[in-house]
Amino acid sequence: MTRQVDVVVVGSVNRDYVCRVGILPEPGETVLGGEASVGSGGKGGNQAVAASLLGARTALVARVGRDDDGRALAKDLADAWVDTSEVLPTPARTGMAFVMVDATGENSIVVAPGANELLEPRTTSRAVRALIRPPGVMVTQAEIPEDAFAAAVRAADEVGCRAVVNLAPFRPLADELLALCDPLVVNESEAGGLLGHPVRGPEAARAAVAELAGRCRSVVVTVGAQGAVVGQGAHVEHVEAEPVTAVDTTGAGDAFTGALAAALSAGADLVDAVRLGVRAGTFAVQRRGAQASFARGAELGVGPLHERG
Repeated sequence: MTRQVDVVVVGSVNRDYVCRVGILPEPGETVLGGEASVGSGGKGGNQAVAASLLGARTALVARVGRDDDGRALAKDLADAWVDTSEVLPTPARTGMAFVMVDATGENSIVVAPGANELLEPRTTSRAVRALIRPPGVMVTQAEIPEDAFAAAVRAADEVGCRAVVNLAPFRPLADELLALCDPLVVNESEAGGLLGHPVRGPEAARAAVAELAGRCRSVVVTVGAQGAVVGQGAHVEHVEAEPVTAVDTTGAGDAFTGALAAALSAGADLVDAVRLGVRAGTFAVQRRGAQASFARGAELGVGPLHERG
């Protein structure tokens, strides 16, 4: 019998190839880089690790290649206590991300999806149904095929669990799926894509949340160093972030989403879950790397959100 978990993440995993540069190159420009490193990433893998490190029993539904990158990803996930029974090997090459990080911590990323494109709806739906029951939480993002993404959201709804939907990178979302998001998590650019107009800064994010709140069960718009704006029904609230000096913003949004999901699965209300997510993202930007920068509960001043089985 499949072991049930608190959080199931349906998403991408990539091996990250990172180079630090003084300034990100313009089109057609070549720059000399500095330190280079290799690590584990992908929005799905990142969010699963972020949730697991905070004590949520977490499983990941993903696809890797039968190669060294795939084996390294699976090991790093297991080392972070993520259930990898649904991280299945395929004939395709493991997904790769090519990341440049500048002196201010900003990044530029190109992803070669590889095996992530082989995640398909039937097995995705089966895995979600097997792995969670209320009050469990399903998390997904838009780095996987559209039909697998949709299947994950519908399966979560059918078993009575929250669907935390991180619409990153942006893709248009059918009203039927948007209505199931609880919450929809988007940044300013992604909110603007949904609404058809620019969204910049906390006040514009408040207006965007109010506009989107009637189209989904709840919504969160992240505003970078200024925190996040959360809306549920008529209630809209700005959760501010502590000012810090950013070293590397890679994976900070995933740290936010994973922490949010872990808190929701432990019974937190949405605003409190967003507060923890903002703290997790703020912690992550002060350290290098994606998964390597994520916080344990004690580092955020909280105990484990669940007791591990």
